[in-house]
Amino acid sequence: MKTVTATELRGNIYKLLEEVLATGVPIEINKGGKKLRIVPVENVDKFNNLVYRPDAIQGDPDDLIDIPWEVNLDLP
Repeated sequence: MKTVTATELRGNIYKLLEEVLATGVPIEINKGGKKLRIVPVENVDKFNNLVYRPDAIQGDPDDLIDIPWEVNLDLP
């Protein structure tokens, strides 16, 4: 969880609110030794933030067991 001061919040309120909405991670504000928290009311679908990786293995991980994994360890 990110912690900011009230001054930082005032200077970046829109950016920080967008960050909370996009990630779902609350922001804690420290104001005079007291703490406040900004949290989204609705749950954020974290799968929407995943990056598409076309080279990733798609399929059943158990299929990897039968692949012959030969390693050449001819080290100098």
